[in-house]
Amino acid sequence: MFDVKKTAADRVELTIAGKIDAPEMSSGVDALLATSEGMRGANMLYKIDDFHMPSWAAIGAELYRIPKLFALLPRFDKIAVICDQAWVRTGAEIEGAIIPGLAIKGFASTEADAAEAWLAASA
Repeated sequence: MFDVKKTAADRVELTIAGKIDAPEMSSGVDALLATSEGMRGANMLYKIDDFHMPSWAAIGAELYRIPKLFALLPRFDKIAVICDQAWVRTGAEIEGAIIPGLAIKGFASTEADAAEAWLAASA
């Protein structure tokens, strides 16, 4: 499952669960791009439930959209990643550390309230 919802003018919620195949990755990335169109300084709550590595075809579908995904960077100031796998949270935080102007913080599923508070706090 790859679900994208705009919950406020400056907020997107992305939920990924289970194994993602190429068609689902393609449609999900396209939905994320469309949903966040025109946003600036927005926040994202990114929930990863029941994590499975995407198929190689799904990774290829994501890589194919890399130029479009770079267009997402100025749209968001903060991304809270909720995932129970520590290595995923750490990887997300490293990504945030190397992308200028984007703060990414990882949270376990038991820390959902802390993730919401972090997103709500001023930068």
